[in-house]
Amino acid sequence: MLQKLSIRNYALIDSLDIEFDKGLNIITGETGAGKSIILGALSLILGQRAESKYFFNQDKKCVIEGTFLLADENLRILFEESDLDFFNENTLRREISIDGKSRSFINDTPVNLSLLKQIGEKLIDIHSQHATQEINDADFQLLIVDSLSNHKALLSAYRVGFKKLKTDTARLKKLITDADEARSKQDYEQFLFNELEQVNLKDGEQEELESELEKLTHAETIKRALLTASGLLTESEPSAVQLLKEAQIQLQSIEKFDPSINVLFERLRSSIIEIKDIAAETSTIEENTLHSAERLEIVNQRLDLFYSLQQKHRVANNTELIAVKEQLESNLNQLLTSDENIEKLQKETKQLAQELTKQAQQLSSDRKKAIKLVEEQTAQTLKQVGMPNAKLVLTQNLIPDLNKDGLDEINLLFTANAGQAPAPVNKVASGGELSRLMLAIKALLAKHTSLPTIIFDEIDTGISGETALKVGEVISDLGHDMQVLSITHLPQIAAKGNSHYFVYKNEDGGKTTTGIRKLKQEERITAIAEMLSGKNPGASAIENARELLT
Repeated sequence: MLQKLSIRNYALIDSLDIEFDKGLNIITGETGAGKSIILGALSLILGQRAESKYFFNQDKKCVIEGTFLLADENLRILFEESDLDFFNENTLRREISIDGKSRSFINDTPVNLSLLKQIGEKLIDIHSQHATQEINDADFQLLIVDSLSNHKALLSAYRVGFKKLKTDTARLKKLITDADEARSKQDYEQFLFNELEQVNLKDGEQEELESELEKLTHAETIKRALLTASGLLTESEPSAVQLLKEAQIQLQSIEKFDPSINVLFERLRSSIIEIKDIAAETSTIEENTLHSAERLEIVNQRLDLFYSLQQKHRVANNTELIAVKEQLESNLNQLLTSDENIEKLQKETKQLAQELTKQAQQLSSDRKKAIKLVEEQTAQTLKQVGMPNAKLVLTQNLIPDLNKDGLDEINLLFTANAGQAPAPVNKVASGGELSRLMLAIKALLAKHTSLPTIIFDEIDTGISGETALKVGEVISDLGHDMQVLSITHLPQIAAKGNSHYFVYKNEDGGKTTTGIRKLKQEERITAIAEMLSGKNPGASAIENARELLT
């Protein structure tokens, strides 16, 4: 229920706070006092378009805030799906700046306008005498029937299954498309894979061959340098070893004069051993360095193959080339299993569609039974509100394909007069007739579903007397099941309220403002008496008002 509405800087309202009660809340006031302004402000937190030209003060932003007490677990799920905190007391706020830009909040969390509207519509249902859009909406017409079909669990399960069917069907379509595309490339990818497979690529082989190529290409230069180095170390006259030995002899001759010379002598001895070892390894490398034209050709051919494949596949080395081969292999394997996956999913979707069709047929059967109840119960309410010959007719047509609601299309037809053939509501119902028809439908829904707070905006236009009393009784009955706000000009309806709010105008300093206050019992008597006979009501009007309130 709407617990509190705060309005700042909107139209004729500077600052206003209203606390509403459970049951039926009546809102009355003089024509032009601002009842529609309050409704307009409320519509802003339901996601309606905002314009800064309606600000009370063009130098300040407009802020509308509604506080709602919620117990509906379905709303909790909606909040959680939208990443919003859910409390027993929840706040919706809309802020509109002077440049017309607006910000929306739910429990102080910023949200976009579409989410504010989505949640707002779950909290408040505004109905006016001109509201024909809802009654002509196919989903609403189906809701009327479903509310009396007693298949909430079945419908919920069906919708879950239908959502899965849509998802699986889309996935199946993509699998088939991907498989067709892969099959069209299969021969070429198989050729590419075979080509790489035959090469027998090994990680690191390219680097080893490139190093070997350097040696083979410069074999003569390498051998010449190695022979020269080896000769200088041990074979030339004098060689490095001979010179070091001569130096060793010189140090030995003076060792007796300086014992520290022995250290240098030993170091020379170690150097001679190291140089001889270097010379031996140099000779070994030189002997093993061969200039093989045949091996050079083999290495060049192998590397040319690598480079050609790398260029073909636009990669930099064999490691990346191996990755290409593995991806091709994966693609080919995937193609082999795709047909199995497609066949499996086709069977699953076919089975799910068959199950959903059975569920949809059961839903249709339930709806067929409920239609008679809807027609009978709305006829009773229409008779109660002064339309004894009015008739609501619901037709049920089967559609060829499953949709989110099953296989049914419900059409609502109406006639207000005996002997008149039922026709679409917007073709035959006047404003007053439409208002009472919607009241009958809302009364029906309130008994069987969890409706949000409902606001009736002068739907009593065009009725009076006994009919007005009956309309008031219906609205009052609605208040037993939900919170109702009724903006009315009829005393018979105003008297049915659990709470009564009066909208008034103030003029101060040449500026007009709108205000609202909750009336006490004696004030209600006066207000209703004025609705009966105008300003300064007489004793009979006062007494009549008392009777209406009893």
